[in-house]
Amino acid sequence: MENIFQKLSKYKLVPVVTSHTPQKAVMLSDTLKENGLPLIEITFRTDAAEESIRLIRKKHSDLCIGAGTILSIDQVDAAKRAGADFVVAPGFNPTVVDYCIKNKIPIIPGIDSPTLIEAALEKGIKLVKFYPAQASGGIEYLKAIAGPYRDIRLMPTGGINPDNMNDYLDFEKVVACGASWIAPSSLISGNKFDKIAQRIDLALNRLR
Repeated sequence: MENIFQKLSKYKLVPVVTSHTPQKAVMLSDTLKENGLPLIEITFRTDAAEESIRLIRKKHSDLCIGAGTILSIDQVDAAKRAGADFVVAPGFNPTVVDYCIKNKIPIIPGIDSPTLIEAALEKGIKLVKFYPAQASGGIEYLKAIAGPYRDIRLMPTGGINPDNMNDYLDFEKVVACGASWIAPSSLISGNKFDKIAQRIDLALNRLR
């Protein structure tokens, strides 16, 4: 988990991607790597997720790959089998969390309250996903709930964009932000990888 933490801290933005076509997911990974953002989170919202991760891993052994929207042990196994480095969940499912801990699979579970932060810390998890970030109350709410917990670190996701990402990243407990705006499905399916490259450049240039 330490290596993953370092990569997230270094790049600060994690493109969150829903892939409908594994081949296009590979093309996207090419674009991310070529433009200075060598990490990706493929969500398990489509049947193409496992194969997308597998093909990306086969082509880019050094890319940091997360598997997102993990809801079950079966999906954890599929993500690990495909070559994901870590898994991300929208919520805090104790069964899934315990399975990952037992099998030494790095997991970033979702939280939106002090109670869930404490549940994570009790299990030795110090990096969690704050989701849905904007809908849950934004950066001010995040500061309020995370303030008492010295050891917690956060990856806000949901409603983050180039205009508000630095508000989150300026908070010392935030490691990185989920960045679904960088590579939306419409641009991937339309082969608009040049526009995705522009979005990557915009995002990286706006980082403080």
